[in-house]
Amino acid sequence: MTELLTAEQMRGLELAAMEHGQVTGLQLMERAGRGVVEAALAEWPDLAAGAQRAMVLCGPGNNGGDGFVIARRLRDRGWDVDLFLWGDADGLPPDAKVNHDLWATMGAVRPLEAAALMTCDRPDLVVDAVFGTGLTRPLPDALAQALDMRAMGAWPRAHAIRRLAVDAPSGLNLDTGMLPATDAWTGAVNRSDLTVTFHGHKLGHALGLGPTLCGKVVVVDIGLGQTERAMVGTAPDPERARLVEPVYAGSALPVRVWPGSAVAKSRGVGHKYDHGHAMVLAGGPGRGGAGRMAARTALRAGAGLVTVLCPPEALTENAARLDAVMLRACADADSFRRIADDRVTALCLGPGLGVEDRTRDLVRAALAHSGGDRALRETAVVLDADALTAFADDPDALFGMTHARTILTPHEGEFGRLLPDLSQAARGDRSKVDVARAAADRAGCLVLLKGPDTVIAQPGGGAAVHVAAYDRAVPWLATAGAGDVLAGLIAGLAAAPVAPDLFCVAEAAVWLHVEAARRVGPGLIAEDLPEALPGVLRDLGL
Repeated sequence: MTELLTAEQMRGLELAAMEHGQVTGLQLMERAGRGVVEAALAEWPDLAAGAQRAMVLCGPGNNGGDGFVIARRLRDRGWDVDLFLWGDADGLPPDAKVNHDLWATMGAVRPLEAAALMTCDRPDLVVDAVFGTGLTRPLPDALAQALDMRAMGAWPRAHAIRRLAVDAPSGLNLDTGMLPATDAWTGAVNRSDLTVTFHGHKLGHALGLGPTLCGKVVVVDIGLGQTERAMVGTAPDPERARLVEPVYAGSALPVRVWPGSAVAKSRGVGHKYDHGHAMVLAGGPGRGGAGRMAARTALRAGAGLVTVLCPPEALTENAARLDAVMLRACADADSFRRIADDRVTALCLGPGLGVEDRTRDLVRAALAHSGGDRALRETAVVLDADALTAFADDPDALFGMTHARTILTPHEGEFGRLLPDLSQAARGDRSKVDVARAAADRAGCLVLLKGPDTVIAQPGGGAAVHVAAYDRAVPWLATAGAGDVLAGLIAGLAAAPVAPDLFCVAEAAVWLHVEAARRVGPGLIAEDLPEALPGVLRDLGL
């Protein structure tokens, strides 16, 4: 899987390579500039046909140095290039100053001002090389206005002008994916069609506004070595986050027990309990739909047996809607303790359960449930929706009970109610990965913070990000019940007695959730998702 780097980690890699004599700063800058030009021409082959016009906007640091190389390489191809610099050339870092001076022998360097840009002829390509990985402060208003793409409307056929960003559209914080706004500019208009970054993806390409502002992201190798590791199905590196990518049989997904395996020899093959028993605790009359969707998804995900536990007064409603899913009356926590035997391998609580004393009591009982002689592993407990909100007034009580086989699956609203100091409003400069890691440490269990940029974090720092954007965008997944389906999907995968690490199960679940939504397409409703799973699993070779 692909590691997601912070700005500091990227700087560390560059410095280490230079300190060990593997490469010089000038060589890195030259490779970066050449790589950007190659990526642009590969993305837009029509630009390679004949001379074109480019506008290159350079900044006061090494990102601007890359811009000087880009301008020089485009000029070598016969392009007309207008180059603008934000800041004083004498203040450039040494390597950037060398490339500035090389460009100055070929063309003019003009101050980067909004009015000056519009005196130029219409460009075919605008290159934003002003600020890259290191920016954490708002852009100066004058620069923000100069980068405002709405100004392009003064040129004819402005819609056809390509915009390319070096590392990131200027202003985007590549650690958080957020864009600190000034009073004069929100940043929403500084989008790129193509973003070219170096060595590896950065966190901000995956989080927050990153996917919206970056367009397509292309990674260029500049000779710093390989950072991708064979991490599919393994615990994450606590120092780095990773990107959730396609998962394959035998890696992050639990598979059915095959003859000859240790489990098959000890327990036989083919019995439903060999594939786990998941229980979904549902709400009262009129509130059972969420639990039923979670249960059906758990069954589709591979659990050998799934049982819905509901209040006695909701039995008739649920019996009319369930077939393969089993059904039991469960009035309270005492009933749950009598019903849940040591063959239960996964519990799912929250969808439609209600925010009430019964929910809190059931959560306590579920977290205290322990496997016995017939259990191959301790029960996994998935807490979602009402199971989380029920403890909003006393989160410490919940965190005092959670354990290593627990996974909390809040969306941002539920997360903020449970952890107000880590909410979006209180987050400040911390990224979504930072706060998910902090929440996992506080809760002592896995936290899956949902959204287009879903973050999975475990105590001790391991984290992964799944991006439902770029070529995996599924806006139709924002529909009632989709979160309930995800909770059931996690429980169904975690129920398998031979399932891998729970963190990897969570990664598999969020990937499958989006893949099922992509298969259905626009018009999706939550009930479609479990029905799409068999085809997705079949295509993975399961």
